[in-house]
Amino acid sequence: MSNTETRPAEMRCGGEAEADRPADVEILTARDVPLGGPRAMRVRRTLPQRARSLIGAWCFADHYGPDDVAGTGGMRVPPHPHTGLQTVSWLFSGEIEHRDSLGSHAYVRPGELNLMTGGHGIAHSEVSTPDTTVLHGVQLWVALPDEHRGTERDFQHHVPHPVALNGGEARVFLGTLAGVTSPVRTFTPLLGAELTVSPGARLVLDVDPAFEHGVLVDTGDVLAEDTPVERAALGYTAPGRTSLTLTNRGAAPARLILLGGPPFGEEIIMWWNFIGRSHDEIVQAREDWMKGSRFGEVQGYDGAPLPAPELPNAPLKPRGRVR
Repeated sequence: MSNTETRPAEMRCGGEAEADRPADVEILTARDVPLGGPRAMRVRRTLPQRARSLIGAWCFADHYGPDDVAGTGGMRVPPHPHTGLQTVSWLFSGEIEHRDSLGSHAYVRPGELNLMTGGHGIAHSEVSTPDTTVLHGVQLWVALPDEHRGTERDFQHHVPHPVALNGGEARVFLGTLAGVTSPVRTFTPLLGAELTVSPGARLVLDVDPAFEHGVLVDTGDVLAEDTPVERAALGYTAPGRTSLTLTNRGAAPARLILLGGPPFGEEIIMWWNFIGRSHDEIVQAREDWMKGSRFGEVQGYDGAPLPAPELPNAPLKPRGRVR
């Protein structure tokens, strides 16, 4: 998915001090962002923000729907570029057609992972299919570490099997949880899973104490540890825990996305759809996209590529450490 903001902020992210992180659950509330056009489908963005820029290598989290495409037109994101990251597409309902400059032509369907590696540069388009009536899901980005951020472009598809838990169910699309490991390649240790928590259930998960975690609530009356996490909010926990307790206080199943990874030890600059390490690197990526080099061509999309926004006059100052 593209960041379609017309004036995206340039942010220097990362470098939060481990000792400064709170021990309790920190709540990150979402902000609404239109996904282009006057009738735009709106997404709820919890990462990045001033309070916290990354969770592990997870650097971007959009949660959208249930969206009636008859009213909004659904998703139609023209070809656009990415550098220095992996995109993770995960749906609860609907279907999205994906095309990229690697030549991939695939569909994003509920319960199926599509992971695209941008590396040095890739372009792709995303369009909800004509049969889609309700679109509902998450779009996530993963920052590539410095040694791998120039890697070759790639595309992976995986269908995780549901795993029964005591009080719910998990679909582990990245990393390891509940004895299940995803075969999908990442460049830093990561955890990504869809969790369903049964009505009234208390779900206790064994987690890696080296990881920080984020619980993004899609549906349900949820507690992370003893802290309420509202729908579309993200509950953050610092490294050091060997277990994570999730409670559904409601009368219907709760659905969550669990993200995790060791703290990302590098600062990154994120602007529009690019992740780099310097302002000049971002400027070069934008220039390459606008002149049609480096990123390749997306075949089969009916329409023009998405132009890059104008760069700010000067880079913004680095974000402060989390206190």
